[in-house]
Amino acid sequence: MSIDLSKMPKLGFGMMRLPEKDGVIDHEHVCRMVDKYMQSGMNYFDTAYVYHGGKSEVAAREALVKRYPRDSFMIATKLPAWEIKTESDIERIFNEQLERCGVDYFDLYLLHSVEDGNNYDTYEKYDCFSWGWKKKEEGKIRHLGFSYHGSPELLKEILDKHPDVEFVQIQYNYLDRTNPVVRSQELYEILAERNIPIIIMEPIRGGMLASMDPAIEAKFKSYAPDKSVASWALRFVGSQPGVMTILSGMSTEEQMDDNIGTFTNFQAMNEEEVKIVDEVTADILSMPQIGCTACKYCCDGCPMSISIPDIFRTINTLRRYPDDWRSKNFYSGLIGRSGKASDCIGCGQCESVCPQHLPIIELLKEASEILGQ
Repeated sequence: MSIDLSKMPKLGFGMMRLPEKDGVIDHEHVCRMVDKYMQSGMNYFDTAYVYHGGKSEVAAREALVKRYPRDSFMIATKLPAWEIKTESDIERIFNEQLERCGVDYFDLYLLHSVEDGNNYDTYEKYDCFSWGWKKKEEGKIRHLGFSYHGSPELLKEILDKHPDVEFVQIQYNYLDRTNPVVRSQELYEILAERNIPIIIMEPIRGGMLASMDPAIEAKFKSYAPDKSVASWALRFVGSQPGVMTILSGMSTEEQMDDNIGTFTNFQAMNEEEVKIVDEVTADILSMPQIGCTACKYCCDGCPMSISIPDIFRTINTLRRYPDDWRSKNFYSGLIGRSGKASDCIGCGQCESVCPQHLPIIELLKEASEILGQ
């Protein structure tokens, strides 16, 4: 039985940034968050084979699947191109995902991080779209789509070649609308014109749009003192036609409470609010920032165990608050348990998997100079 994609909950629980304790996923904390989310009437969970080093799907099984009736929630996961070396890997990975999640089928299934180059080439080489449709015929997948990090030109090509795709997941937020690399407004318009349901990822850009320079935040607060800065980012995306679900990688109950509040009795933005968002966008874009969303794809294969997103977060904070001693203290603690920026050997593994296409090697060199190690 298929689900009605038009009735998906507006807020999706992204399981990429789950709370951790002593370096592992905090099961009790995740259970509390799952309960709170389900009690709100929302029920869409998004995980992936590679999230949390392969532990996110297991967390979904333990906190969700084992504790709620299967027909009370929807769960999505993704096939990672970079793990496919032979055709047999596809079936192996899929069966492993079913076991990890503890389910007999996935409500939504995605080809993960489709983009120009290796990932898309791999999916085409092994005919993964046809494989996905067969899985749907077998009842193992209810709906097939893909998450996308490529160019608008390739997106059109894929949709022309695979017109039966049921949904597409893209990065979209008010800051990335004119980003020359992400080009999210163009991607959104292509999908909207074709009436393809859209799932949004990175609506708060990895937390970047939840906290910013006080002078910039004041523009939001002066209009709506009781609303969080993050809620503006979520409401902006939620106000766009054709958006089916907005994923938020929530790590705390406080974040979840705020997000649930935003989407309970959701109100689309008015013209004045959109104008404020446009002003804030211009203000942020005038400040030099590293556009890292802390997805951590770069971390798993780093031979020097460098916590790259945390280093970039430190640099961004220092650029906004040059006199904030806490940033350098944070970095001192960080390199006690992970590699330093100067440890980078320039292998390029991180750049090959970065959805934002950041020049990570060069940025780490700059960070090393700024941080002194």
